Amino acid sequence: MVKSLALLSLLTCCVHAQVVDTSTLIGKVVCGYQGWFRCEGDGSNNGWHHYAAGGKFEPGHAHIEMWPDVSELPPQDRFATPFKHADGRTAEVFSSVRESVAQLHFKWMRDYGIDGAFVQRFATTTRDKHFREPMDQVLSHCQAAAKANGRGWTLMYDLSGIKEDSIQLVIDDWKRLITEKRLDRDGSAYFHHHGKPLVALWGLGFNDRAPMLDEWSRLITFLRDDPVFGGCAIMLGVPYYWRTLDRDCVKDPRLHELISRADIVSPWAVGRLGTPQDAANRIEKTLKPDVAWCAERKLDYLPVIFPGFSWQNLSKSRGQEAKFDAIPRLGGQFLWSQALAAKQAGAQMLYVAMFDELDEGTSIFKTMNQPPVGDSRFLAEPDLPNDHYLWLTGMLGKLLRGEESAEMPAR
Repeated sequence: MVKSLALLSLLTCCVHAQVVDTSTLIGKVVCGYQGWFRCEGDGSNNGWHHYAAGGKFEPGHAHIEMWPDVSELPPQDRFATPFKHADGRTAEVFSSVRESVAQLHFKWMRDYGIDGAFVQRFATTTRDKHFREPMDQVLSHCQAAAKANGRGWTLMYDLSGIKEDSIQLVIDDWKRLITEKRLDRDGSAYFHHHGKPLVALWGLGFNDRAPMLDEWSRLITFLRDDPVFGGCAIMLGVPYYWRTLDRDCVKDPRLHELISRADIVSPWAVGRLGTPQDAANRIEKTLKPDVAWCAERKLDYLPVIFPGFSWQNLSKSRGQEAKFDAIPRLGGQFLWSQALAAKQAGAQMLYVAMFDELDEGTSIFKTMNQPPVGDSRFLAEPDLPNDHYLWLTGMLGKLLRGEESAEMPAR
């Protein structure tokens, strides 16, 4: 009987270890989750959305820079393409609207010790039922998958492309999600922060779009203070140079007033640095001053890190030219260097961009190291296992929590 109780206690501890504490982002490593891939025949009627521009997905016409590994998906959820592997096999992809896809992706997060995901929701497409309904499916599947796999998740609105006077789109969509019970913000899998359900808003203050600071202020007020739909903690995704109000950021000091009303600040770093030495150089120059600014205002700081960057195919689909493998991954050294710099600067949480971003070559999930051949070139690292960046992202959590040394571990 004593042995049985001891075994039960051990099993209980193991189960608890598999469930993320979603009451705070402190000590967590989370990933951005696009969930925007669609296929011909997947039921979404969105065509080859995000796989190709203009519906043409074939060699020489690709929107993605890396090829997903779909070998662990059931056959009915793998979609054949005109692309071929070197041995003549038909290359297959996945659709984000399929339930098995979200379940597999969140299982990978669990298996490799990644704490959860910020599920992207693109504000401009919420007005169109044709695109909104598949997004609702993805949201539902991610919500269920996070709970089933003991991971955390939160909703992130991406406000790219929003025009003046269009913030109401986000407010109306949030109300609909809550009213129709499509979003369980009080559920055990939903990330909270400082005792409140967390919602992320991305795109404030960038100088390549209308500032709309008054509109943003209204949205923040609604999500914080509305008696029915508010009561949220807020994360703001802002430009990398938000604190100095230059380069990629609007120069309006009112931006700092809005940021001060949030709970978490997350500067967008993708493309802003490109080597491990560059990452190390940012500790004193950028990261520590950012952390100090936030600490003075009792805000938390969520730095964005990314494994590398490449978007030759995406650029070609837009009639532009771009360098292939523009920011090399270096077998994970680049990603590790950014996490180490953030840790040494005092950051207590990390956001990895992104889990499934095939378009810009920043994904950390399993991709093909022997991708299709032909007129479209795909990024690969044949000397690494296809789960290398999932494993490494899990190790970043140990680094963040002081369970791993500064040197990147070997497998």
